[in-house]
Amino acid sequence: MVSAGPTALAALHGRVFVTPPPWAAGDFRALLGEPSVFLLALPQPGSTAEAVQGREPRAFLLGRAIAGEAEILTLAVDPGARRCGLGRQLVEAFLGAARARGAERAFLEVAADNAPALGLYAAAGFGEAGRRRGYYRTPDGQRLDAIVMSRGLG
Repeated sequence: MVSAGPTALAALHGRVFVTPPPWAAGDFRALLGEPSVFLLALPQPGSTAEAVQGREPRAFLLGRAIAGEAEILTLAVDPGARRCGLGRQLVEAFLGAARARGAERAFLEVAADNAPALGLYAAAGFGEAGRRRGYYRTPDGQRLDAIVMSRGLG
C-alpha cells in the first residue's frame, strides 16, 4: 500500500464516479484529517511508494473505524485496471485494518444499480442490511436507492 494526496484521489474518483457524484480534493483533505479515517491505496504498475506521491493511485479505499464499527467510505479502481482483483485486495486489506482498529462490524453503502460492486461486497461476506430509498440522485435527476451492507469481523 502507498499514500496518495487529496488531489490525486479526487482525480481518480472523478474518473470513476458519476452517481454518487465524485468527491473534490477538499472532501478528501477533510476526511484524511480525521483520526478515525484511513487510506489504502495501490500504486500504478511499476511505481514505488515514493514515486506515487502526487500521482493518481491505481486503486484506493477510504475507510473509517470508530466505536467498534468500521465503514467503507469509498472505493475507486482505475477503469483500465478493473477485473484484476484490485477491489478484492483493497476490501480484504480494509477488513484487516478495521479489525486491527478494534472494529467488530463493518458497513458500507452502494448504489443499487452498481452490480459489480454489489458482487464484490457479497463475495467478501457483506449482506444487505437495509435500503435507503432514493438516496442518490443521478445527473439527469433520477433517484437511486442505496443498499446498506454489513458483515461481522469476528
